Parts: sequence; C-alpha cells; structure tokens
Amino acid sequence: MTLGDWLASAWGIATATATLGAAVVASGHAILYKRDTRSTVLWVAFIWLAPVAGPIGYLLLGINRIQRRAVLLRSTGPRRDRAALSHLRVHPPPEPPVVVVRPELGRLIRLVERVVQAPLQSGNRIEPRFHGDQAYPDMIAAIDGARHSVALCTYIFDRDRVGLRFVEALRRAVRRGVQVRVLVDDTGARYSLPSIVSVLRQAGVRVARFLPTLAPIPTFALNMRCHRKLLIADGTIAFTGGMNIRAGHETGPDGRLGIADTHFRVEGPVVAQLRDVFADDWLFTTGEVLEGPEWFPDLAEAGDAYARVVDDGPDENLDRLRWTLLGALASATTRVCIATPYFLPDAALISALNTTALRGVAVEIILPEKNNLPFVQWASTAHLWQVLERGCRVFMTPGPFDHSKIMIVDGAWSFFGSSNWDPRSLRLNFELDVECYSMRLARELCQWFDGRRAGAHEVTLAEVNGRPLPVKLRDGIARLATPFL
Repeated sequence: MTLGDWLASAWGIATATATLGAAVVASGHAILYKRDTRSTVLWVAFIWLAPVAGPIGYLLLGINRIQRRAVLLRSTGPRRDRAALSHLRVHPPPEPPVVVVRPELGRLIRLVERVVQAPLQSGNRIEPRFHGDQAYPDMIAAIDGARHSVALCTYIFDRDRVGLRFVEALRRAVRRGVQVRVLVDDTGARYSLPSIVSVLRQAGVRVARFLPTLAPIPTFALNMRCHRKLLIADGTIAFTGGMNIRAGHETGPDGRLGIADTHFRVEGPVVAQLRDVFADDWLFTTGEVLEGPEWFPDLAEAGDAYARVVDDGPDENLDRLRWTLLGALASATTRVCIATPYFLPDAALISALNTTALRGVAVEIILPEKNNLPFVQWASTAHLWQVLERGCRVFMTPGPFDHSKIMIVDGAWSFFGSSNWDPRSLRLNFELDVECYSMRLARELCQWFDGRRAGAHEVTLAEVNGRPLPVKLRDGIARLATPFL
C-alpha cells in the first residue's frame, strides 16, 4: 500500500467515524431533550437518513439555543452583580393573603405562586386605560408629578408626536433633578428612523438599548427582545399593559384611531414586583444598580385588588406564561374571555382550550379582523378549526387593529400585559404580565370585551372549512412557520 492509499484510507475511516459520531451525538441529544415524541422521531430519522446534512440541520434548527443564549447572557457581564439587588427590594410577608373571591380560584393562586415564586399582593388599585387617548395623558402626568425617580421600559418608542411629548416630559423631569432611566429594546427603537434614542440623550435622559443587534432594520426574525412595557414614577405609581409609545395609539388629527390597545395604572404593594423587574433589566443592560428610597420607597395599600407580576423570558423564567395560562384554563368553571392580536397557540394550549370548552365552560376569543401582519393572520386562520370544532367561539373585530392582550376567567380573575398567544411571547421574548383577583376589574374588562364582541363577526367552522383551496394552502404553509412568528 502506497502512502497515498494509506492516507486516503485513513481519511475515509476518520470521516466515517466523525459522521457516525455526529449522528450518535445528535440523535442522543434529540432523544434526551426533545419534548415532542413525533418531533424526536422525525429528527432521529433525518439524522440517520442524511448522515452529513442531518446532524448539521439538527445543530442549526433542532436545538433550542434561544434559551441557552439567554441564560448565558444573563449569567455574565453586568448581570453577575444581580445579587446586589436583594437588599433593595421591599419583600412581602411570607404567608400569602386570603383572597375573598371565588373559592375555586384558590388552586390557581397556589399554582402561579409556585411557578412565579412570588406571593400574591393585597391592597392594590388597578385601573384600565383604553387607547392612548386615556393612557398617555395619565402617564405624562405621572412623569410630571415625579419628584424622585422615573423608570420607563418599552419595546417601541417612536420618534413622532407622541414620542416627542414623552421626551419633553422626561426632559422636564431631569431639569427638576429627578433621576430618570429609560430602557428601549434595540429592535423597537428602530421602528422609526432616526431613532428616538439620540433625542433622549440630547434631552439629558439616561437611556439604554436592550440587547443591541447588528440588524439595520427591525425584523420579526430577531429573538430575545424586551417586549415589556412599564412606567414607574417615584417607585409608587406604575403603568403596564400592551401599549407602546407611538402616535398610532391615539386619535390622530383626522379623528381616526390607528391602533386600539389597553394599558393599566397600578398602585399598591404589587408595584414592588414591577420595580424589581425594571431594576433587574436595567442592571443586566447597563451594570448600574438602582438603590435608595427614591427608587424603592415603602408602599401603602391603595385598593382592594390582589395582584402578582408574571415575568417571562427565554432564560430562568421560561414557561411561566405558559403555565399561568394553562392553570387559568384548568381553573375556569363558567367563562373564559381572551383578547389577543396574535393567536398562534401551541398544541398544549389548543388542548387546554378545547378541554375547557368540552367541560361546558364558555370559551370566547376575540381577534382583529385585519391583522397588521398578514403572514401571521394566515397562520392564525389555519389554527382556528382546531378550537372551533370543540366548541370554542372566535370573533373577529373590525378596525382599528386591536393590540390588547387580556384574559378574564369566571368574572373574577384578570390577566393583562405584553404577552401574546404566540411562540414569540411563550418562549422567545422577555414579557411582563400581571394577574389580578378583583371582581370589580374583571367586571369592567368583561364590559369592554362584550362591547367589542357585539360589533364583531363570529367565525364558524363551516366558514373556515369553506375557504378556497389556494387560500387553505397559503394559510397552511404560513402555519408551518408558526414556531418562528
């Protein structure tokens, strides 16, 4: 055997060994970590039937690196000083309060407490603000009334008439000597160009971008975005919900509203949990520890609502949102109302919705008739038959596009915030929601929900099944991309 033959033979053996090893490692990883049995079988088959392309494809597409990368990012860099926050927070008493609402929700209280690892807080006042016409003046008034601190976190902060009004209010606060911190998601900051960030800096506002990216324009394919919306004035008054800062959320000069949405004013002890979320995100982004009574004052009771913050993200908080939604559906006995702009539930949530409806609970889902993302609307439509056939009712509301994210159970439990019923909120982005046990708030939100439903078109199973074949194929192809939407 010549040297060349020996080298060729050795190279062939090494290549075969490496290929076999890659297939063994990739298939072993799939068997150990894939939750869906069908997905596991398909990946293992692909890995072995395509000896080179299979392991490479699994490495690129099959491993959930979103969670792994988020954990890495939040355990290095500025985040390593996270323990410094522990002495700053106002910790509630260890024993959870007794909630004077429907007794059957007691199990939900315990479930969410175990998932979130934070107690339910009593003595809160939570009031909805519908559209920017109600929310923005109240938020700007809170900034103008602040004497010590202002914390603002948002996904989209447009450089338009609304964004500039907020900038001026923040500028006035800085001139009064108020400590101001603004955290804007890097992708959300690019929805208007030039970005609002430069304007904020010129106004003397300390501003930071959450996880800067190299992408020149915003794109739905970017993950690990900070989708949270939160404003806290003097550590005592907070606003959170689904509303970004942009002109489309308020009535324009032409008398038209571009985007309907709902935000909430929050006062009381639960604001301590909202403060923790902002302080943690700010520490992670900038390395600065917020401390002192100007950021963390004592909180007095302000109302009769029980509330708790549910923060979710692709790191240590993964699946908090999913478990909360599943628990709420399992606890429902009479009625479930869901309003969301993006409805792309996974198999577990679809099963839970159907099980709830089959138990005799009225499950009603309100979606916008015309979505701002056509591809998402196609994929959403392809999902509808799965819930309609088991008794859930779906209503499509006419314009303006409704961006509200609200869930109400049995007229006693309300859930609101930044999360949608889609994979991005469930596993890819950092979200912020609040659960509230208050029959008063639930009654007010049910009235809003019923008003929206009254002017909506109810979608039937026959209507969904009667779509032309090309439309069904289009929607079905869009549904294949659901994990990435």
